[in-house]
Amino acid sequence: MTQKNRLQSGGRIDRSKQLTFTYNGKQYKGYQGDTLASAMLANGIDVIGRSFKYSRPRGIIAAGAEEPNAIMQLGATEATQVPNVRATQQELFNGLVSGATNGWPSVDTDVMGVLGKVGGNMMPPGFYYKTFMYPQSMWDTYESIIRKAAGLGRSPLENDPDMYDKVNQHCDVLVVGAGPAGLAAALTAARSGARVIIADEQSEFGGSLLSSKETLNGAPASEWVSFVVDELRGYDDVMMLPRSTVNGYHDHNFLTIHERRTDHIADRAPDGQVRQRMHRVRAKWVVLATGAHERPLVFANNDVPGCMVANAVSTYITRYGVVPGNDLVLMTTNDSGYQAALDWHDAGRRVAAVVDTRKNPSGDRVDAARKRGLNLITGSAVIEVQGSKRVSGVSVAPISADGKSVAGSVTKISADTVASSGGWSPVIHLSCHTGSRPVWNEEVVGFLPGPTVQKQLTAGAINGSYSTSKALAEGQQAALDAIAALGMKAAEVVLPQAVEVNEGQPMTLFHIPHLKSTAKAPKQFVDYQNDVTAAGIELACREGYESIEHVKRYTAMGFGTDQGKLGNINGMAVAASALNKTIPETGTTIFRPNYTPVTFGAIAGRDCGELFDPKRYTAMHKWHVENGAKFEDVGQWKRPWYFPKAGESMQDALNRECKATRESVGILDASTLGKIDIQGKDAREFLGRVYTNAWAKLPVGKCRYGLMCGEDGMVFDDGVTSCLGENHFVMTTTSGGAARVYEWLELYHQTEWPEMEVYFNTVTDHWATMTISGPNSRKLLQELTDYDVSKENLGFM
Repeated sequence: MTQKNRLQSGGRIDRSKQLTFTYNGKQYKGYQGDTLASAMLANGIDVIGRSFKYSRPRGIIAAGAEEPNAIMQLGATEATQVPNVRATQQELFNGLVSGATNGWPSVDTDVMGVLGKVGGNMMPPGFYYKTFMYPQSMWDTYESIIRKAAGLGRSPLENDPDMYDKVNQHCDVLVVGAGPAGLAAALTAARSGARVIIADEQSEFGGSLLSSKETLNGAPASEWVSFVVDELRGYDDVMMLPRSTVNGYHDHNFLTIHERRTDHIADRAPDGQVRQRMHRVRAKWVVLATGAHERPLVFANNDVPGCMVANAVSTYITRYGVVPGNDLVLMTTNDSGYQAALDWHDAGRRVAAVVDTRKNPSGDRVDAARKRGLNLITGSAVIEVQGSKRVSGVSVAPISADGKSVAGSVTKISADTVASSGGWSPVIHLSCHTGSRPVWNEEVVGFLPGPTVQKQLTAGAINGSYSTSKALAEGQQAALDAIAALGMKAAEVVLPQAVEVNEGQPMTLFHIPHLKSTAKAPKQFVDYQNDVTAAGIELACREGYESIEHVKRYTAMGFGTDQGKLGNINGMAVAASALNKTIPETGTTIFRPNYTPVTFGAIAGRDCGELFDPKRYTAMHKWHVENGAKFEDVGQWKRPWYFPKAGESMQDALNRECKATRESVGILDASTLGKIDIQGKDAREFLGRVYTNAWAKLPVGKCRYGLMCGEDGMVFDDGVTSCLGENHFVMTTTSGGAARVYEWLELYHQTEWPEMEVYFNTVTDHWATMTISGPNSRKLLQELTDYDVSKENLGFM
């Protein structure tokens, strides 16, 4: 099949390396450098899935991690099945096998789509809670049907054949994002002698510059990117991690990075190679240069395949050489959206109209559109899209100056693609992970990172600084601030000169009005992945959900694998309008790890198979084996259970061993007991708080039995603790409870009594332990030592 939407030239793909891939059982062609999404668009594949609740046809809408629709099932074999992979981030490789995660009997003709079309109005927010509560005995049946209809992919039925691992890292500066701001920060820090890690989720560094026609120092921006990347590769103390998503930002500048090492090669890693790796990084300073996501506008039928965000249209054209349609209508509230129309026109396709919600737009890109003779319709909006499995046309109408109502007659325009731009949302997700609340900025029309106690700096579009020159300057300054805080000498870095683009004032608009009320108009989607509509959010507000956190949970807004990257701001705006509040008054939800989904394999690493539950042996294990011991598993330990002689049953052996102990002497290998070394001037006081009995007067050289209760008053653990010095104790725990007790002690010390000077070290493996019992135990012990172990000299406890 020909790639009907592929340009003959342009882009960063390698047309000399043709690749074959399969989608839903059919073979297609693509090129080295394609993503699965760009290859699908090149081949004219419109429907790539069905929506969560209404089973409506869905197409590709974005070009990166923010993509909500193109969630695919990958894998050529049962063992290599991987669900919910974003086609926009999956690099194409030869032989890639993909399929839609839902749709029966096929994604193009889905039976559930009929139900969604006929009964969609009867499935408002809370539909599942209200409908499937009774009878309770039927819930398991309901759940299986709902789960199958939801179409979230499936897990493999065979064992994963690949290896994964984890690596602990330390660095002076961790740069998150390798766009212009991130590269400027990394270059400055590297030249200054810092240990640097720079990570970016894309296959190559460059960020927005990879799909830009901008120039730096009069040359294509890609040349500067190549120069910086080559220099960074030359530093021994710089680690470069492409295809690596920083998924979590935790306390004390601890971050996790999910590196996809071979996902771009095949669905199974080559022999001897790790498929994915989890980097666990402790950074002295973190520079967040995570960029921004373009917001789509909310309008009627905005989910029909062919509706895309404007920047994605430009990305597919300039980076992948793919024009995803023939006739474009662009709707924008700002100047940056015009770039999609300019790129579309320059690619030789028809721009049916540029619909600008502003009455009198001005700026360099607006002027460029006029010079090209594009049809500009100002003070208007696309209020509705026509089409089912592909856009066939749009309805355009004038709107009021405040954007709240239709102010004129409707005009129909024929088109197969609609691009929309409602502005940009800074990617603040990581900055929220440690509890920092984002702050709304009216000038940026978005949330910016809030105050934080972390050693964190931000640069570029995450700050609402969308020009390349500002991104470069802020990236460099962030690195200089980090270098100064580290006490290092800053090196000189001369930044390239970017061409400044004159832009007009954007219009703050999220929800496009319709001739009908929101509830009666065709569906206007806010969250594409979870089928959350503007009408649904308004209904939730009418039903009494006033907190945005409650609205989120009731409607499921932002609950999907995309975590609301495209829809959250629009949803907050719709809720704010319904509640007659401003967006700052309405507030925002807080993003949590992970930024994008992480495989269980990457989290587990090598801790699987024999290493999942490792066997632990005492120092006397060899002797036990040589003497025929049978073992029991106790908290990962192999502990001797009994020592049968020839012809003895288990009960016979137990009877013999018990009799010998009661009448003479018996020895138990108690090395498996947990042992925690506790030291510090407040050690006695601490023990008195965590145990139910007193410890203040325990003499040196004595030991005492202690009982530990949990917060619920139930017995948590018990054991004997010995006093080795005035401020030095060794606590024993149950064999299976050592780790739990150690964590409990640290938890209470760090959160409840941090002022106490006390230190804990696990020494379970440091000491072998025996219990010697029976009437002849002292006689045996006396043979091993010169110390007087008589009852008078060595009393009980």
